[in-house]
Amino acid sequence: MSDDLIDFGYERVAPRDKARRVAAVFDSVADKYDLMNDLMSFGIHRSWKRFALSLCGVRAGHTVLDLAGGTGDLAIALARRVGGSGRVVLADINAPMLEEGRHRVIDSGVMGRVSFVRADAENLPFAGDSFDRICIAFGLRNVTDKERALRSMFDVLRPGGSLSILEFSKVHGGALRTAYDFYSFKALPALGRLVANDADSYRYLAESIRMHPDQETLKVMMASAGFERCDYYNLSGGVVALHRGYKL
Repeated sequence: MSDDLIDFGYERVAPRDKARRVAAVFDSVADKYDLMNDLMSFGIHRSWKRFALSLCGVRAGHTVLDLAGGTGDLAIALARRVGGSGRVVLADINAPMLEEGRHRVIDSGVMGRVSFVRADAENLPFAGDSFDRICIAFGLRNVTDKERALRSMFDVLRPGGSLSILEFSKVHGGALRTAYDFYSFKALPALGRLVANDADSYRYLAESIRMHPDQETLKVMMASAGFERCDYYNLSGGVVALHRGYKL
């Protein structure tokens, strides 16, 4: 990526500044991340992740990359599916988030199936054709160069494997969008201030969702990176979408 300005929420910043500022956001919220997810989604994020798991096709013996895996809730569920003969790599660029994930995995009883790697999605430190499945939940919108990250994911995926992207997307329906905007820009920062003592990070969250590619645009981006049979499912009226693509 060139040094042209890019989006950090509604601001325009240099790419290196976006990476630094995104890191600061997650440094700030790491210890309250899971609690805030429950509060701000009213617990619905758990249903979204269950739906993603039901369609990702993970089986016993698979090697799975949970990218931008944060505090480890998806990695734990994946580890239970791959069984003793499989492996899950929980990767995240943010050290405090990865540490939170490590503690949670240790407490879950699946520690022997999960390894931890601090990794940049744009430059994944794995050999080509390493993973049967790649899952990334609520992480892609924070990546500086999304096209480069998608190409990196494609490279480390084995032929026959699939990528699943669970991410906030474009809401359908005028009334729902109006209510969602009010909640995002008024309630979320207030909740962040109250619970995590950080309104700005949750204001960035709301803005970053609006700047993220919509459903059809992300589908095209995945195809451009080499993925085939790309499709998506809207959840909660498009508040979230699950995209899938295959390396054939």
